[in-house]
Amino acid sequence: MRTDALTARWDGLLGRLTRDDPTATGRELIDRWAEPHRRYHDLAHLTAVLDAVHDLAGHAEDLDAVRLAVWYHDAVYAGAPDDEENSARLAEADLTGLALPPALVAETARLVRLTATHDPAPGDSNGETLCDADLAILAAGRADYARYVEAVRAEYPHVTDETFRAGRATVLGNLLALPTLFRTPAGQQRWESAARANVAAELASLTA
Repeated sequence: MRTDALTARWDGLLGRLTRDDPTATGRELIDRWAEPHRRYHDLAHLTAVLDAVHDLAGHAEDLDAVRLAVWYHDAVYAGAPDDEENSARLAEADLTGLALPPALVAETARLVRLTATHDPAPGDSNGETLCDADLAILAAGRADYARYVEAVRAEYPHVTDETFRAGRATVLGNLLALPTLFRTPAGQQRWESAARANVAAELASLTA
């Protein structure tokens, strides 16, 4: 995938937020997203979530923080339980190094950590925007959803099928237990019905 468009989006965002040169940091981030072991959490996913945030932008209170959180939410991806925490710490280090306001750095890191559960508190408009954008893939058409599931499984080659199925079933069950998968009005309208059907069907296939 060509990275020119992503580089331009990074430079455009950071160019408004810092007087420092963000180019090297952006290049390092893009390199992370392009790591060869990634099958779903890759440059295409980064682009898709940035695009989804653009569609939901009117819901966010601090759109800059949400967009920064998209860039960092899977920046560290090893298929490990502490990926979100390590990604948040990377965001804190990078953005502090670029002299961004401490409140913006803190909000970005909070949002990155929130993607571990995708369960923002009521009224957390930034968290709702980010989580809805990150989960938009759940509403994909049948073929695209199947490719998504296959790509996620490929990111865990070190995990047995039995263990993966159990862990995936837990994740899907937790999602279905939420009052709604999507919290923004636009997300609920566009994606809720299709996403619930996809997730329920996948969960049934794992627990049959």
